[in-house]
Amino acid sequence: MAPAPLSAPLPLCVCLLLASGFAQAGKLLVVPMDGSHWFTMRSVVEKLIQRGHEVVAVMPEVSWQLGQSLNLTVKMYSVPYTLEDLDREFKAFAEAQWNTVERSLFFIAKGSSYGLFELTFSHCQSIFSDKKLVGYIKESSFDAVFLDPFDVCGLIVAKYFSLPTVVFTRGALCHYLEEGAQCPSPLSYVPRSFLGFSDNMSFQEKVRNHISRLEERLFCPHFFKKALEIASDIFQAPTTAEDLFSHISIWLLRTDFVLDYPRPVMPNMVFIGGINCHQGKPLTKEFEAHINASGEHGIVVFSLGSMVSEIPEEKAMEIAEGLGRIPQTVLWRYTGTPPPNLAKNTILVKWLPQNDLLGHPKTRAFITHSGSHGIYEGICNGVPMVMMPLFGDQMDNAKRMETRGAGVTLNVLEMTSDDLANALKTVINDKSYKDNIMRLSSLHKDRPIEPLDLAVFWVEFVMRHKGAPHLRPAAHDLTWYQYHSLDVIGFLLAIVLTVAFIVFQCCAYGCRKCFGKKGRVKKAHKSKAH
Repeated sequence: MAPAPLSAPLPLCVCLLLASGFAQAGKLLVVPMDGSHWFTMRSVVEKLIQRGHEVVAVMPEVSWQLGQSLNLTVKMYSVPYTLEDLDREFKAFAEAQWNTVERSLFFIAKGSSYGLFELTFSHCQSIFSDKKLVGYIKESSFDAVFLDPFDVCGLIVAKYFSLPTVVFTRGALCHYLEEGAQCPSPLSYVPRSFLGFSDNMSFQEKVRNHISRLEERLFCPHFFKKALEIASDIFQAPTTAEDLFSHISIWLLRTDFVLDYPRPVMPNMVFIGGINCHQGKPLTKEFEAHINASGEHGIVVFSLGSMVSEIPEEKAMEIAEGLGRIPQTVLWRYTGTPPPNLAKNTILVKWLPQNDLLGHPKTRAFITHSGSHGIYEGICNGVPMVMMPLFGDQMDNAKRMETRGAGVTLNVLEMTSDDLANALKTVINDKSYKDNIMRLSSLHKDRPIEPLDLAVFWVEFVMRHKGAPHLRPAAHDLTWYQYHSLDVIGFLLAIVLTVAFIVFQCCAYGCRKCFGKKGRVKKAHKSKAH
Protein backbone atom coordinates (compact mmCIF):
# COMPACT_ATOMS: atom_id res chain seq x y z
CA MET A 1 0.00 0.00 0.00
CA ALA A 2 3.00 2.31 0.33
CA PRO A 3 3.19 3.38 -3.31
CA ALA A 4 -0.43 4.59 -3.29
CA PRO A 5 0.29 8.18 -2.21
CA LEU A 6 2.76 8.59 -5.12
CA SER A 7 0.21 7.73 -7.79
CA ALA A 8 -2.08 10.69 -7.16
CA PRO A 9 0.37 13.50 -8.08
CA LEU A 10 1.51 11.74 -11.29
CA PRO A 11 -1.07 13.37 -13.59
CA LEU A 12 -0.24 16.70 -12.00
CA CYS A 13 3.47 16.19 -12.76
CA VAL A 14 2.65 15.36 -16.37
CA CYS A 15 0.52 18.49 -16.65
CA LEU A 16 3.29 20.62 -15.20
CA LEU A 17 5.81 19.21 -17.65
CA LEU A 18 3.47 19.89 -20.55
CA ALA A 19 2.75 23.36 -19.24
CA SER A 20 6.46 24.14 -18.98
CA GLY A 21 6.84 23.22 -22.64
CA PHE A 22 3.97 25.46 -23.69
CA ALA A 23 5.29 28.29 -21.50
CA GLN A 24 8.28 28.52 -23.82
CA ALA A 25 6.09 28.61 -26.93
CA GLY A 26 6.70 31.45 -29.33
CA LYS A 27 5.19 33.00 -32.42
CA LEU A 28 6.60 32.11 -35.84
CA LEU A 29 5.94 33.61 -39.25
CA VAL A 30 6.30 31.21 -42.20
CA VAL A 31 6.84 32.32 -45.80
CA PRO A 32 6.90 29.06 -47.80
CA MET A 33 7.97 28.18 -51.33
CA ASP A 34 5.45 26.39 -53.53
CA GLY A 35 5.93 22.98 -55.11
CA SER A 36 8.07 20.15 -53.78
CA HIS A 37 10.00 22.64 -51.62
CA TRP A 38 7.00 22.80 -49.27
CA PHE A 39 6.83 19.04 -48.59
CA THR A 40 9.68 18.81 -46.10
CA MET A 41 9.39 22.36 -44.81
CA ARG A 42 5.84 21.47 -43.83
CA SER A 43 7.10 18.62 -41.62
CA VAL A 44 9.13 21.12 -39.56
CA VAL A 45 6.13 23.44 -39.30
CA GLU A 46 3.91 20.58 -38.13
CA LYS A 47 6.43 19.58 -35.45
CA LEU A 48 6.64 23.18 -34.21
CA ILE A 49 2.84 23.31 -33.95
CA GLN A 50 2.86 20.07 -31.96
CA ARG A 51 5.33 21.68 -29.55
CA GLY A 52 2.86 24.45 -28.81
CA HIS A 53 4.17 27.29 -30.98
CA GLU A 54 1.79 29.67 -32.69
CA VAL A 55 2.57 29.47 -36.40
CA VAL A 56 1.20 31.85 -39.02
CA ALA A 57 1.82 31.17 -42.71
CA VAL A 58 1.61 33.87 -45.36
CA MET A 59 0.50 32.21 -48.63
CA PRO A 60 -0.70 33.34 -52.07
CA GLU A 61 -4.25 32.47 -53.04
CA VAL A 62 -2.93 30.70 -56.14
CA SER A 63 -0.51 27.79 -55.65
CA TRP A 64 0.06 24.12 -56.42
CA GLN A 65 0.75 22.65 -52.98
CA LEU A 66 0.30 25.40 -50.38
CA GLY A 67 -3.48 25.13 -50.18
CA GLN A 68 -3.35 21.78 -48.40
CA SER A 69 -4.94 22.00 -44.97
CA LEU A 70 -2.72 22.47 -41.94
CA ASN A 71 -3.45 23.08 -38.31
CA LEU A 72 -2.15 26.63 -38.38
CA THR A 73 -3.26 30.16 -39.10
CA VAL A 74 -3.03 31.01 -42.80
CA LYS A 75 -3.06 34.56 -44.12
CA MET A 76 -3.88 34.58 -47.82
CA TYR A 77 -3.18 37.42 -50.24
CA SER A 78 -4.31 37.89 -53.83
CA VAL A 79 -1.83 37.61 -56.71
CA PRO A 80 -1.90 38.99 -60.28
CA TYR A 81 -1.84 35.55 -61.94
CA THR A 82 -3.98 32.43 -62.10
CA LEU A 83 -3.28 28.74 -61.60
CA GLU A 84 -3.54 28.35 -65.37
CA ASP A 85 -0.70 30.87 -65.76
CA LEU A 86 1.45 28.86 -63.34
CA ASP A 87 0.66 25.59 -65.12
CA ARG A 88 1.41 27.10 -68.52
CA GLU A 89 4.79 28.46 -67.49
CA PHE A 90 5.82 25.27 -65.72
CA LYS A 91 4.69 23.12 -68.64
CA ALA A 92 6.82 25.22 -71.01
CA PHE A 93 9.75 24.87 -68.62
CA ALA A 94 9.32 21.09 -68.17
CA GLU A 95 8.93 20.43 -71.89
CA ALA A 96 12.10 22.39 -72.63
CA GLN A 97 14.12 20.03 -70.42
CA TRP A 98 13.41 17.17 -72.85
CA ASN A 99 14.96 19.22 -75.66
CA THR A 100 18.00 20.75 -74.04
CA VAL A 101 19.57 20.39 -70.59
CA GLU A 102 20.24 23.84 -69.14
CA ARG A 103 23.60 23.41 -67.42
CA SER A 104 24.66 27.02 -67.53
CA LEU A 105 23.52 29.95 -65.45
CA PHE A 106 23.16 31.91 -68.68
CA PHE A 107 20.52 29.47 -69.96
CA ILE A 108 18.81 29.41 -66.56
CA ALA A 109 18.71 33.22 -66.44
CA LYS A 110 17.56 33.61 -70.06
CA GLY A 111 16.03 30.20 -70.85
CA SER A 112 12.80 28.35 -70.22
CA SER A 113 12.75 28.95 -66.44
CA TYR A 114 12.90 32.73 -66.73
CA GLY A 115 9.16 33.20 -67.32
CA LEU A 116 8.26 30.90 -64.42
CA PHE A 117 10.45 32.75 -61.95
CA GLU A 118 9.32 36.15 -63.19
CA LEU A 119 5.78 35.03 -62.43
CA THR A 120 6.50 33.65 -58.96
CA PHE A 121 8.70 36.62 -57.98
CA SER A 122 5.88 39.02 -58.85
CA HIS A 123 3.68 37.84 -55.96
CA CYS A 124 5.87 39.60 -53.39
CA GLN A 125 4.52 42.99 -54.45
CA SER A 126 1.06 41.68 -53.59
CA ILE A 127 2.01 41.06 -49.94
CA PHE A 128 3.00 44.68 -49.38
CA SER A 129 0.03 45.97 -51.38
CA ASP A 130 -2.21 44.29 -48.81
CA LYS A 131 -2.10 46.96 -46.09
CA LYS A 132 -4.24 44.88 -43.76
CA LEU A 133 -1.78 41.98 -43.95
CA VAL A 134 1.23 44.28 -43.45
CA GLY A 135 -0.46 45.82 -40.41
CA TYR A 136 -1.20 42.38 -39.00
CA ILE A 137 2.43 41.25 -39.31
CA LYS A 138 3.68 44.48 -37.69
CA GLU A 139 1.33 44.16 -34.74
CA SER A 140 1.85 40.42 -34.17
CA SER A 141 5.37 40.66 -32.68
CA PHE A 142 6.73 37.49 -34.30
CA ASP A 143 9.84 35.96 -32.76
CA ALA A 144 11.29 34.86 -36.11
CA VAL A 145 10.48 34.12 -39.73
CA PHE A 146 10.93 30.67 -41.29
CA LEU A 147 11.33 30.69 -45.06
CA ASP A 148 12.68 29.11 -48.22
CA PRO A 149 15.21 31.53 -49.77
CA PHE A 150 14.62 30.21 -53.29
CA ASP A 151 11.66 32.57 -53.25
CA VAL A 152 13.40 35.84 -52.40
CA CYS A 153 10.12 37.27 -51.13
CA GLY A 154 10.62 35.64 -47.73
CA LEU A 155 13.92 37.47 -47.34
CA ILE A 156 12.26 40.75 -48.28
CA VAL A 157 9.59 40.17 -45.63
CA ALA A 158 12.24 39.32 -43.01
CA LYS A 159 14.26 42.45 -43.76
CA TYR A 160 11.22 44.73 -43.91
CA PHE A 161 9.92 43.63 -40.50
CA SER A 162 13.44 43.22 -39.01
CA LEU A 163 12.81 39.61 -37.98
CA PRO A 164 15.46 36.97 -37.16
CA THR A 165 15.56 34.55 -40.06
CA VAL A 166 15.84 30.78 -40.40
CA VAL A 167 16.05 29.52 -43.97
CA PHE A 168 15.22 26.00 -45.13
CA THR A 169 16.86 25.02 -48.41
CA ARG A 170 18.98 22.57 -50.40
CA GLY A 171 21.31 25.47 -51.18
CA ALA A 172 21.18 29.01 -52.52
CA LEU A 173 21.15 29.80 -56.20
CA CYS A 174 24.31 31.51 -57.42
CA HIS A 175 26.96 32.52 -54.89
CA TYR A 176 24.57 33.79 -52.22
CA LEU A 177 25.16 30.94 -49.78
CA GLU A 178 28.86 31.81 -49.65
CA GLU A 179 28.18 35.53 -49.35
CA GLY A 180 25.17 35.22 -47.06
CA ALA A 181 27.11 33.04 -44.61
CA GLN A 182 30.55 34.51 -45.50
CA CYS A 183 31.67 30.95 -46.15
CA PRO A 184 34.79 30.27 -48.25
CA SER A 185 34.24 28.15 -51.35
CA PRO A 186 37.60 27.28 -52.96
CA LEU A 187 37.15 26.79 -56.71
CA SER A 188 39.97 24.26 -56.80
CA TYR A 189 37.83 21.53 -55.24
CA VAL A 190 34.29 22.90 -54.66
CA PRO A 191 32.34 22.57 -57.93
CA ARG A 192 29.80 25.26 -58.79
CA SER A 193 26.15 24.35 -59.23
CA PHE A 194 24.70 22.88 -62.44
CA LEU A 195 28.05 21.70 -63.81
CA GLY A 196 27.81 18.08 -62.68
CA PHE A 197 31.47 18.02 -61.60
CA SER A 198 33.00 16.02 -58.77
CA ASP A 199 35.41 17.46 -56.21
CA ASN A 200 38.30 15.83 -58.10
CA MET A 201 38.28 18.08 -61.17
CA SER A 202 40.57 17.92 -64.17
CA PHE A 203 42.41 21.07 -65.23
CA GLN A 204 39.79 21.77 -67.91
CA GLU A 205 36.99 21.33 -65.38
CA LYS A 206 38.70 23.72 -62.97
CA VAL A 207 38.88 26.30 -65.75
CA ARG A 208 35.17 25.78 -66.42
CA ASN A 209 34.51 26.05 -62.68
CA HIS A 210 36.19 29.46 -62.55
CA ILE A 211 34.29 30.62 -65.63
CA SER A 212 31.03 29.50 -64.00
CA ARG A 213 31.84 31.68 -60.99
CA LEU A 214 32.29 34.67 -63.31
CA GLU A 215 28.99 33.82 -65.01
CA GLU A 216 27.27 33.97 -61.63
CA ARG A 217 28.60 37.47 -61.09
CA LEU A 218 27.32 38.53 -64.50
CA PHE A 219 23.93 36.81 -64.74
CA CYS A 220 22.66 36.37 -61.17
CA PRO A 221 21.66 40.04 -60.81
CA HIS A 222 19.73 39.65 -64.06
CA PHE A 223 18.02 36.48 -62.85
CA PHE A 224 16.83 38.20 -59.66
CA LYS A 225 16.14 41.51 -61.41
CA LYS A 226 12.36 41.36 -60.95
CA ALA A 227 12.61 40.44 -57.25
CA LEU A 228 15.24 43.11 -56.57
CA GLU A 229 13.20 45.78 -58.34
CA ILE A 230 10.27 44.89 -56.08
CA ALA A 231 12.55 44.97 -53.02
CA SER A 232 13.99 48.36 -53.99
CA ASP A 233 10.47 49.71 -54.43
CA ILE A 234 9.39 48.35 -51.03
CA PHE A 235 12.45 49.70 -49.17
CA GLN A 236 12.54 52.92 -51.20
CA ALA A 237 16.27 52.36 -51.70
CA PRO A 238 18.47 50.34 -54.08
CA THR A 239 18.58 46.76 -52.76
CA THR A 240 20.93 43.95 -53.75
CA ALA A 241 20.69 40.22 -53.20
CA GLU A 242 23.65 40.50 -50.81
CA ASP A 243 21.60 42.91 -48.67
CA LEU A 244 18.87 40.27 -48.33
CA PHE A 245 21.00 37.16 -47.80
CA SER A 246 23.49 38.66 -45.34
CA HIS A 247 21.04 38.88 -42.41
CA ILE A 248 20.14 35.19 -42.18
CA SER A 249 20.54 33.82 -38.64
CA ILE A 250 20.57 30.07 -39.39
CA TRP A 251 20.88 28.12 -42.64
CA LEU A 252 19.07 24.77 -42.44
CA LEU A 253 20.57 22.90 -45.39
CA ARG A 254 18.75 19.81 -46.68
CA THR A 255 21.94 17.90 -47.37
CA ASP A 256 24.89 16.31 -45.60
CA PHE A 257 28.34 15.03 -46.48
CA VAL A 258 27.11 11.55 -47.29
CA LEU A 259 25.74 13.14 -50.47
CA ASP A 260 27.71 16.37 -50.84
CA TYR A 261 31.47 16.71 -51.09
CA PRO A 262 33.42 17.97 -48.05
CA ARG A 263 33.88 21.74 -48.06
CA PRO A 264 34.31 24.63 -45.61
CA VAL A 265 31.26 25.51 -43.51
CA MET A 266 30.31 28.26 -41.08
CA PRO A 267 28.82 27.84 -37.57
CA ASN A 268 25.35 29.02 -38.63
CA MET A 269 25.10 26.34 -41.34
CA VAL A 270 23.18 23.29 -40.03
CA PHE A 271 22.94 20.12 -42.15
CA ILE A 272 19.61 18.27 -42.06
CA GLY A 273 19.93 15.96 -45.07
CA GLY A 274 17.41 13.13 -45.06
CA ILE A 275 14.82 15.12 -43.13
CA ASN A 276 12.17 13.72 -45.49
CA CYS A 277 13.08 10.10 -44.67
CA HIS A 278 10.79 8.25 -42.29
CA GLN A 279 9.90 4.74 -41.31
CA GLY A 280 8.00 3.06 -44.12
CA LYS A 281 4.28 2.51 -43.55
CA PRO A 282 2.37 -0.63 -44.54
CA LEU A 283 1.43 -0.64 -48.22
CA THR A 284 -2.12 -0.78 -49.55
CA LYS A 285 -3.48 -4.07 -50.84
CA GLU A 286 -3.08 -2.81 -54.42
CA PHE A 287 0.67 -2.25 -54.13
CA GLU A 288 1.19 -5.36 -52.03
CA ALA A 289 -0.49 -7.37 -54.79
CA HIS A 290 1.87 -5.91 -57.40
CA ILE A 291 4.91 -6.72 -55.25
CA ASN A 292 3.78 -10.25 -54.47
CA ALA A 293 3.12 -10.90 -58.16
CA SER A 294 6.71 -9.87 -59.03
CA GLY A 295 8.06 -13.15 -57.66
CA GLU A 296 11.76 -13.54 -56.94
CA HIS A 297 12.72 -10.76 -59.34
CA GLY A 298 11.18 -8.01 -57.22
CA ILE A 299 10.21 -4.51 -58.32
CA VAL A 300 11.66 -1.29 -59.71
CA VAL A 301 10.23 2.05 -58.55
CA PHE A 302 10.11 4.76 -61.24
CA SER A 303 9.22 8.39 -60.49
CA LEU A 304 10.41 11.71 -61.89
CA GLY A 305 9.17 13.65 -58.87
CA SER A 306 5.96 15.38 -57.90
CA MET A 307 6.19 18.10 -60.54
CA VAL A 308 7.04 16.06 -63.65
CA SER A 309 4.62 13.29 -64.51
CA GLU A 310 4.33 13.54 -68.30
CA ILE A 311 6.97 12.78 -70.93
CA PRO A 312 7.03 13.44 -74.70
CA GLU A 313 5.49 10.46 -76.47
CA GLU A 314 8.61 9.48 -78.39
CA LYS A 315 10.73 9.47 -75.25
CA ALA A 316 8.02 7.67 -73.26
CA MET A 317 7.96 4.89 -75.87
CA GLU A 318 11.73 4.55 -75.69
CA ILE A 319 11.60 4.31 -71.91
CA ALA A 320 8.75 1.80 -72.06
CA GLU A 321 10.77 -0.38 -74.42
CA GLY A 322 13.77 -0.33 -72.11
CA LEU A 323 11.65 -1.20 -69.08
CA GLY A 324 10.19 -4.17 -70.91
CA ARG A 325 13.66 -5.77 -71.20
CA ILE A 326 14.11 -6.49 -67.50
CA PRO A 327 12.43 -9.29 -65.52
CA GLN A 328 11.43 -7.05 -62.61
CA THR A 329 7.97 -5.49 -62.23
CA VAL A 330 8.15 -1.72 -62.75
CA LEU A 331 5.83 0.63 -60.86
CA TRP A 332 5.91 3.84 -62.89
CA ARG A 333 4.29 7.06 -61.66
CA TYR A 334 2.99 8.50 -64.90
CA THR A 335 -0.14 10.53 -65.69
CA GLY A 336 0.37 11.05 -69.40
CA THR A 337 -1.01 9.02 -72.27
CA PRO A 338 0.16 5.40 -71.82
CA PRO A 339 2.84 4.47 -74.38
CA PRO A 340 1.40 2.03 -76.94
CA ASN A 341 4.39 -0.30 -76.51
CA LEU A 342 4.03 -0.59 -72.72
CA ALA A 343 5.29 -4.03 -71.63
CA LYS A 344 3.36 -6.39 -69.36
CA ASN A 345 5.90 -5.95 -66.54
CA THR A 346 5.25 -2.17 -66.34
CA ILE A 347 2.37 -0.81 -64.29
CA LEU A 348 1.40 2.86 -64.59
CA VAL A 349 0.05 4.60 -61.49
CA LYS A 350 -0.95 8.23 -60.98
CA TRP A 351 0.55 8.21 -57.48
CA LEU A 352 2.78 5.91 -55.51
CA PRO A 353 4.02 5.84 -51.89
CA GLN A 354 7.63 6.30 -52.92
CA ASN A 355 9.35 6.04 -49.53
CA ASP A 356 7.23 3.07 -48.47
CA LEU A 357 7.97 1.21 -51.70
CA LEU A 358 11.69 1.96 -51.49
CA GLY A 359 11.70 0.52 -47.98
CA HIS A 360 10.24 -2.81 -49.15
CA PRO A 361 12.81 -5.66 -49.21
CA LYS A 362 11.78 -6.68 -52.74
CA THR A 363 12.67 -3.30 -54.28
CA ARG A 364 15.71 -3.80 -56.51
CA ALA A 365 16.27 -0.36 -58.07
CA PHE A 366 14.98 3.20 -58.15
CA ILE A 367 14.67 5.23 -61.37
CA THR A 368 14.71 8.88 -60.31
CA HIS A 369 15.15 12.39 -61.67
CA SER A 370 17.69 12.92 -58.85
CA GLY A 371 15.80 15.52 -56.86
CA SER A 372 17.17 15.81 -53.34
CA HIS A 373 14.02 14.30 -51.79
CA GLY A 374 14.19 11.16 -53.92
CA ILE A 375 17.96 10.84 -53.60
CA TYR A 376 17.78 10.85 -49.80
CA GLU A 377 14.89 8.38 -49.75
CA GLY A 378 17.03 6.11 -51.92
CA ILE A 379 19.97 6.54 -49.52
CA CYS A 380 17.88 5.99 -46.40
CA ASN A 381 16.37 2.79 -47.77
CA GLY A 382 19.56 1.53 -49.40
CA VAL A 383 18.26 1.22 -52.98
CA PRO A 384 20.70 1.62 -55.93
CA MET A 385 19.58 4.17 -58.51
CA VAL A 386 19.33 4.84 -62.20
CA MET A 387 19.31 8.62 -62.46
CA MET A 388 17.80 10.76 -65.22
CA PRO A 389 18.45 14.37 -64.12
CA LEU A 390 16.37 17.06 -65.80
CA PHE A 391 17.06 20.47 -64.22
CA GLY A 392 18.25 22.40 -61.17
CA ASP A 393 20.50 20.59 -58.71
CA GLN A 394 19.59 17.21 -60.17
CA MET A 395 22.70 16.93 -62.35
CA ASP A 396 24.89 17.62 -59.32
CA ASN A 397 23.02 15.12 -57.14
CA ALA A 398 23.35 12.44 -59.80
CA LYS A 399 27.08 13.07 -60.17
CA ARG A 400 27.60 12.74 -56.43
CA MET A 401 25.82 9.39 -56.28
CA GLU A 402 27.60 8.16 -59.38
CA THR A 403 31.06 9.01 -57.99
CA ARG A 404 30.18 7.04 -54.87
CA GLY A 405 29.29 3.99 -56.93
CA ALA A 406 25.65 3.99 -55.82
CA GLY A 407 23.99 4.57 -59.18
CA VAL A 408 24.24 5.12 -62.92
CA THR A 409 23.44 8.42 -64.64
CA LEU A 410 21.71 8.60 -68.03
CA ASN A 411 21.45 11.63 -70.31
CA VAL A 412 17.71 11.98 -70.91
CA LEU A 413 18.31 13.67 -74.27
CA GLU A 414 20.59 11.01 -75.70
CA MET A 415 19.71 7.76 -73.92
CA THR A 416 18.22 4.83 -75.81
CA SER A 417 16.10 1.92 -74.64
CA ASP A 418 19.28 -0.16 -74.60
CA ASP A 419 20.96 2.38 -72.32
CA LEU A 420 18.08 2.25 -69.84
CA ALA A 421 17.87 -1.54 -69.84
CA ASN A 422 21.63 -1.91 -69.42
CA ALA A 423 21.72 0.64 -66.60
CA LEU A 424 18.98 -1.20 -64.72
CA LYS A 425 20.66 -4.58 -65.19
CA THR A 426 23.95 -3.07 -63.98
CA VAL A 427 22.66 -1.61 -60.71
CA ILE A 428 20.51 -4.70 -60.00
CA ASN A 429 23.00 -7.45 -60.90
CA ASP A 430 26.31 -5.80 -59.96
CA LYS A 431 26.54 -6.37 -56.20
CA SER A 432 28.89 -3.39 -55.71
CA TYR A 433 26.05 -0.89 -56.26
CA LYS A 434 23.95 -2.43 -53.50
CA ASP A 435 26.98 -2.61 -51.20
CA ASN A 436 27.86 1.05 -51.83
CA ILE A 437 24.36 2.37 -51.27
CA MET A 438 24.05 0.33 -48.07
CA ARG A 439 27.34 1.79 -46.85
CA LEU A 440 26.05 5.32 -47.56
CA SER A 441 22.79 4.47 -45.81
CA SER A 442 24.68 3.26 -42.74
CA LEU A 443 26.79 6.42 -42.64
CA HIS A 444 23.77 8.65 -43.10
CA LYS A 445 21.76 7.03 -40.30
CA ASP A 446 24.67 7.05 -37.83
CA ARG A 447 23.93 10.45 -36.25
CA PRO A 448 23.33 11.75 -32.74
CA ILE A 449 20.01 13.44 -33.51
CA GLU A 450 17.35 13.07 -36.17
CA PRO A 451 17.34 15.82 -38.86
CA LEU A 452 13.77 16.86 -38.05
CA ASP A 453 14.57 17.31 -34.35
CA LEU A 454 17.72 19.23 -35.25
CA ALA A 455 15.80 21.57 -37.53
CA VAL A 456 13.13 22.19 -34.88
CA PHE A 457 15.80 22.88 -32.26
CA TRP A 458 17.46 25.62 -34.33
CA VAL A 459 14.18 27.28 -35.24
CA GLU A 460 13.29 27.40 -31.55
CA PHE A 461 16.82 28.59 -30.71
CA VAL A 462 16.43 31.60 -32.99
CA MET A 463 12.96 32.28 -31.59
CA ARG A 464 14.23 32.15 -27.99
CA HIS A 465 17.31 34.31 -28.53
CA LYS A 466 15.91 36.65 -31.20
CA GLY A 467 18.53 35.50 -33.66
CA ALA A 468 22.01 34.06 -33.46
CA PRO A 469 24.36 37.08 -33.57
CA HIS A 470 27.16 35.15 -31.83
CA LEU A 471 27.41 32.96 -34.95
CA ARG A 472 27.67 35.91 -37.33
CA PRO A 473 31.26 36.29 -38.62
CA ALA A 474 32.96 39.67 -38.59
CA ALA A 475 33.54 39.21 -42.32
CA HIS A 476 30.13 40.81 -42.89
CA ASP A 477 31.57 44.11 -41.69
CA LEU A 478 34.63 44.07 -43.93
CA THR A 479 35.04 45.54 -47.39
CA TRP A 480 36.10 43.21 -50.19
CA TYR A 481 39.74 44.35 -50.01
CA GLN A 482 39.79 44.00 -46.21
CA TYR A 483 38.26 40.49 -46.46
CA HIS A 484 41.05 39.39 -48.79
CA SER A 485 43.64 41.27 -46.66
CA LEU A 486 44.70 43.33 -49.66
CA ASP A 487 45.28 46.33 -47.40
CA VAL A 488 47.58 44.28 -45.16
CA ILE A 489 49.33 42.71 -48.13
CA GLY A 490 49.78 46.16 -49.67
CA PHE A 491 51.16 47.55 -46.41
CA LEU A 492 53.63 44.67 -45.94
CA LEU A 493 54.62 44.83 -49.60
CA ALA A 494 55.27 48.56 -49.24
CA ILE A 495 57.53 47.87 -46.24
CA VAL A 496 59.43 45.14 -48.11
CA LEU A 497 59.88 47.36 -51.16
CA THR A 498 60.97 50.29 -49.00
CA VAL A 499 63.53 48.17 -47.16
CA ALA A 500 64.73 46.68 -50.43
CA PHE A 501 65.04 50.14 -51.93
CA ILE A 502 67.01 51.42 -48.92
CA VAL A 503 69.31 48.38 -48.97
CA PHE A 504 69.82 48.79 -52.70
CA GLN A 505 70.66 52.48 -52.30
CA CYS A 506 73.08 51.73 -49.47
CA CYS A 507 74.79 49.07 -51.52
CA ALA A 508 74.94 51.34 -54.53
CA TYR A 509 76.38 54.14 -52.39
CA GLY A 510 78.98 51.76 -50.92
CA CYS A 511 79.94 50.50 -54.35
CA ARG A 512 80.34 54.02 -55.64
CA LYS A 513 82.52 54.95 -52.66
CA CYS A 514 84.69 51.88 -52.91
CA PHE A 515 85.00 51.23 -56.60
CA GLY A 516 84.66 54.83 -57.66
CA LYS A 517 87.78 55.91 -55.60
CA LYS A 518 89.89 53.02 -56.89
CA GLY A 519 88.90 53.91 -60.41
CA ARG A 520 90.04 57.49 -59.95
CA VAL A 521 93.36 56.37 -58.39
CA LYS A 522 94.08 54.02 -61.32
CA LYS A 523 93.31 56.79 -63.78
CA ALA A 524 95.64 59.11 -61.90
CA HIS A 525 98.49 56.52 -62.07
CA LYS A 526 98.00 56.05 -65.77
CA SER A 527 98.19 59.80 -66.42
CA LYS A 528 101.46 60.11 -64.45
CA ALA A 529 103.00 57.22 -66.38
CA HIS A 530 102.39 59.06 -69.62
